[in-house]
Amino acid sequence: MDLARIYWRGVEEFGEHKAERYYEALFQRFDDIAEAPYQYQAVDHIREGYRRSVCGVDSIYYRLNDEVVEIIRVLGRQDADERL
Repeated sequence: MDLARIYWRGVEEFGEHKAERYYEALFQRFDDIAEAPYQYQAVDHIREGYRRSVCGVDSIYYRLNDEVVEIIRVLGRQDADERL
């Protein structure tokens, strides 16, 4: 849901080419998180055990579950306290 919203908002605001590039950047960041999940900021003040990686204008919230990375949400400027 988050990714579809981000992609279509990007198409509407910036055009398909830029939206595709940003979408690809998000997936590259997912790969980076999977390879080294502890390199990004812990945000226990938002939710215990969560971490955040900022990619462009969006924040990727994730947690580790038995060393498996679970992407929880990808949020823009929305209030994380309400949406996580």
